[in-house]
Amino acid sequence: MAHLEVQRKNRTGWWLWLLLAIVALIVVMMWIRGHNTETTGDTAIVDSNADLASDQGEAIAITEPDWNSIDFNVPTTTDPEITDPDIAIRKGTDYTIYTLGENILFPKDHKNIQSASEPKLRAIATILKKRFDGAYIGVYGSADATGSPAHNNTLAADRATEVKNWLFDHGGIDYRKISVHSIGERQPIASNKTAEGRAQNRNVQIVVFEDATREKEIK
Repeated sequence: MAHLEVQRKNRTGWWLWLLLAIVALIVVMMWIRGHNTETTGDTAIVDSNADLASDQGEAIAITEPDWNSIDFNVPTTTDPEITDPDIAIRKGTDYTIYTLGENILFPKDHKNIQSASEPKLRAIATILKKRFDGAYIGVYGSADATGSPAHNNTLAADRATEVKNWLFDHGGIDYRKISVHSIGERQPIASNKTAEGRAQNRNVQIVVFEDATREKEIK
């Protein structure tokens, strides 16, 4: 009778598969744990409405104001730190307006700032940094009623943009806090029926908001 040799089954194979499965499970668990750590770990949370303070610790303009609420005919006021007669100052409830005439800032019908007007802008920028650092600032361009409304609006916007750029480049004002607005011939501060009134209406007005509940102490 023929001799049949039967090979024994290798009983160790399933242990190898079990070991591989355990290793794979450990790798997956480690990957999940690492992924959760990356997505939920220490993350800096920035409060966009956090108080913005000046060097004196005064909180100002913590939320962006309503730029359509400005009354450009509020009473004029004076400032002992600004003695230049070409800078007109008006005071609202929670904002201050600094006005420079178009003829002072720009050549006629142009948008490039004249070098002779830079000391006046610098005086305003110094006050903005000293008292209102971090506050929202709106730069409004205005025109008289002569010429087409479209031309007046475009020129007013271009001039306001030039002043914004100057405040950032030379005045150290945060560019993100400055907005540009074109009034054009709307909201005149004087009569357009006279040459003197029209000259007053051609201007750039820098409006800065402060926190109405906490007046800054001027030192």
